[in-house]
Amino acid sequence: MFIAYIVVTLLTAAANLYAASNDFRRVAWVEANMDTLKIPRSRLSQLGILKTAGAIGLLFGIAVPVVGIAAAWGLIAFFVGAIAFTLRVHWYSHLPFPLIWLVLAIAALVLRVICR
Repeated sequence: MFIAYIVVTLLTAAANLYAASNDFRRVAWVEANMDTLKIPRSRLSQLGILKTAGAIGLLFGIAVPVVGIAAAWGLIAFFVGAIAFTLRVHWYSHLPFPLIWLVLAIAALVLRVICR
């Protein structure tokens, strides 16, 4: 089970670092998404920081379980918020994307708690 935890944690951290790098680079499709979601583009750096902090927390959580648990909860809250914003603008075709990141964060949390 510990191997599954490591794999899921690394995958979740990598996915969030990838998403954060897109936020920091302000790629065109991310800016278009922000416009559709009615979120100011000026918030991209803050969103990138939150994703980066979550990813780093998950990685530190491999050695310090409480940090990994807190980071996973933070990412869960973040992506629940992303889902809420997606639902708010009725952009249902986009819903799978934050759902995938949410499922990864939940899996990282569950496996971290099991493997404590």
